[in-house]
Amino acid sequence: MADSKSQSFNFQLYKRLMHYIRPYRLVFVCSFLAVIGLSVFGAAKPYVTQIIVDDFIEKKISQGFIELIFVLVGLLILEVTTNLLFIYWANWLGQSVVKDIRVKLYRHMLNFKMAYFDKSSVGVLITRAVTDMERIADIFSEGLFMIFSDVLKMMVVGGVMCYMNLKLSLIVFCTLPIIVYATKIFQKYMKKAFDEVRTEVANLNSFVQERVTGMKTLQLFTRETIEYNNFKAINQRHKKGWLKTVWYNSIFFPIAEIISSITLGFVVWFGGLNMIDQNTVTLGEVTAFVMMIPMMFRPLNQIANKFNTLQMGMVASSRVFKVLDTDAQIDQSGQLLAPHFKGHIKFDNVHFSYLTNEPVLNGLNLDIKAGETIAIVGATGAGKSTIINLLNRFYDIDKGDILIDGENIKRFSLASLRGQIAIVLQDVFLFADTIFNNITLKNPEITIDQVKFAAQEIGIDDFVESLPGGYEFNVKERGAMLSSGQKQLLSFLRAYVTNPSILILDEATSSVDMHAEQLIQTATDKMTRNRTSIVIAHRLATVQKADRIIVMDKGNIVEEGTHDALLKNHQGYYKHLYEVQFLNVQPN
Repeated sequence: MADSKSQSFNFQLYKRLMHYIRPYRLVFVCSFLAVIGLSVFGAAKPYVTQIIVDDFIEKKISQGFIELIFVLVGLLILEVTTNLLFIYWANWLGQSVVKDIRVKLYRHMLNFKMAYFDKSSVGVLITRAVTDMERIADIFSEGLFMIFSDVLKMMVVGGVMCYMNLKLSLIVFCTLPIIVYATKIFQKYMKKAFDEVRTEVANLNSFVQERVTGMKTLQLFTRETIEYNNFKAINQRHKKGWLKTVWYNSIFFPIAEIISSITLGFVVWFGGLNMIDQNTVTLGEVTAFVMMIPMMFRPLNQIANKFNTLQMGMVASSRVFKVLDTDAQIDQSGQLLAPHFKGHIKFDNVHFSYLTNEPVLNGLNLDIKAGETIAIVGATGAGKSTIINLLNRFYDIDKGDILIDGENIKRFSLASLRGQIAIVLQDVFLFADTIFNNITLKNPEITIDQVKFAAQEIGIDDFVESLPGGYEFNVKERGAMLSSGQKQLLSFLRAYVTNPSILILDEATSSVDMHAEQLIQTATDKMTRNRTSIVIAHRLATVQKADRIIVMDKGNIVEEGTHDALLKNHQGYYKHLYEVQFLNVQPN
C-alpha cells in the first residue's frame, strides 16, 4: 500500500485543512458561488456569439442586434467582476486559514520540551512556520478553487458544445483523453520534483540560518571557502530540483498546445466542409467552437499546473501538521499557582537521562534550605546545569521527585513556577530591541522606574546610563552592540527586576573581564541576600562565599561543605580542583 507521500491526493489531509475553514464558511461559499458564475458567464459568451452570427450577421438582420451586443458586453462585465471577487475572496480565505494555522503552530512550538529543540534544526522550523505556510495559502488562492473552477468551466462548455453541435463536439472530445493522460503523467513527475524542491528549500534555510548565526566562528577559523563551497553544493541541488519542474513544464505545455491547435484545425476543416457541402454546420457554430476550444483545453492544461500548486501546498501542510502532531509537549497538568516561595528545594532520588540508557543523574539527593546560597562545582558533564534544567522543568525527570517548599513542582502551573525562578546564563541572549525591552521582555507590569531602581540596587545604573539613549539604547541582534560583560550585567538586571524567590547563576562570570566581574560580584552579593540561590561555576573563586558547596562528578554528589572545610580534605575532589586552578597562579 502506498504511503501518503506517493498518493496523488491525500483526502485525510485535505479534510483536516477544511477544518480551518469553518470560521470563514461564508467567504468559502461566496468563493464557490463566484466560481460557478465564472463558468456560466464564460460559457454563455460563445453561445450568444453563435446567435449573433447565425441569426443577425449572416441573415443581415439589424433589429435586436444591438441588444445582443449589450448582452455580450454585460456577460463580459459580469465575468470580470466575478473574477475580481473570486480572486480577492480566495486569497483572503487562504491568508486567514494560514494565519490561524501559523498561530497554532507557533503556540505549539512554544510549549515544546527543550529536548525537541536539541534535536531539531532551527532553519527547518523556520521553513515550516514561514515558507510552508505560504504554500498552504496557495491551496486556496491558486489550487483548490482554481481546479474546481477549471473543471466546472470544462463541464459547462462541454455541455454547451453538445447542445450546439454533437458532431463538432465529438471531434473535440476525441482528443481530450490524450490531454488527460498526459496531464496524469505530468502531475506524477511534478509531484516528485516538488517534494525534492521542498526538501532542498528546508536544507537551504537551515544551512544559511546556522552559518549566519555562527559567522564569527566561521571567520575565526577561516572556514569561508569551505562553507562557500558547501553552500554552492546545496544551492546546486536546489537549482536541480527546480529545473526538473521547468523541464516537465517545457515538455507538457507545448504538447498540450499542439493538441489544442490540431483539434481547432480539425473543427474548422470539418465544419467548413459541412457548411459548403451539407449545410449541417453553421458559421456561428464554427465561430462559437473556435471560442470554446481554448476554454476547454486551456483549463485542462492549467489544471496540471494547479495540481502542482495544490500538491506543493499539500506537501507543505503535511510537514506543518507533522510538527503540530509531534508529542513533545511539556506536561502542564499542574494547576496550582506558585506563591512567592520560601525557597526550600529538595531533589529526592532523582534519575534523569537526555538519551535513553545514558543516565546523567543517578538517584540524586539534594536538600537546599530556604535562603541558603549553595554553589555546585564539578567538571564538564558532571550534571550541574542539568539540575537547573530540571528545576525549571525544561525537561521532565525519569524517576523521583523535585520539591519546593514541600510541594512537587509538577503540581504548579509552568508559568507560575518559572515566574518564581530567575536564571542568569553564561550565554546571554538579547533581542534586537532596547535595553528596557530586553530587561522587561515587554512585561507591561514592570515600569521604567522599577528597572532603574533595580539597576541602582545592584550597582549597574551608571553603566546603562552611559550608553547612548540609556535604557532606550538598541542593542541590535543578539546584543551585538555590547561586550560579553555588559550583556552579562543586563542579564543580572533582567533576573533581579522580577523579584524571584529562587535565583540561579549558571557560569555567570565565565567570560567577562575583571571590571565586569567586580560589578557582577557586587550584584551577586545583593541579589543572593535572603534568597535561595544556586551558583554553578567552573571558576572556584566565584563560589567561595557560598554557604555550602556541592561537588559533583558523573551525576553524583561526591562532596559537600564550606570552602574552608573542603580544602582541609587533602584527598578530596574539591581540593584537587582548587589546586589545578590556583596552584600555578600563586605568587612566587
